[in-house]
Amino acid sequence: QLVESGGGSVQTGGSLKLSCVASGYTFGRGGMGWYRQAPGKEREMVSVIADYGFKEYTVSVKGRFTISQDKKKNTLYLEMNNLQTDDTAVYYCVADSAWTELLDKPTYWGQGTQVTVS
Repeated sequence: QLVESGGGSVQTGGSLKLSCVASGYTFGRGGMGWYRQAPGKEREMVSVIADYGFKEYTVSVKGRFTISQDKKKNTLYLEMNNLQTDDTAVYYCVADSAWTELLDKPTYWGQGTQVTVS
């Protein structure tokens, strides 16, 4: 089970930090990450982190978002700075034991948390 928190409404240029607590899931060679879906758009990968720490970001968030994980707490984070209106979306925590699946079609999804930037 993946449970997100930390979404909300902020002004342009503001910051938010999302958290995702994973329970009942053991990670192997895959990892965890964040996807988002904006109104009228398809879901897109925002950032993923491998179990051993390698990170990937979509181009539009590089330099603004930072993904991290605390394995002791089974928690994933996404620190979002300099938020723009285009970042408005529902953000989903995802996980998969296969890296390739994590990048394309993750198996496990949280319920999502809304981020609104105006």
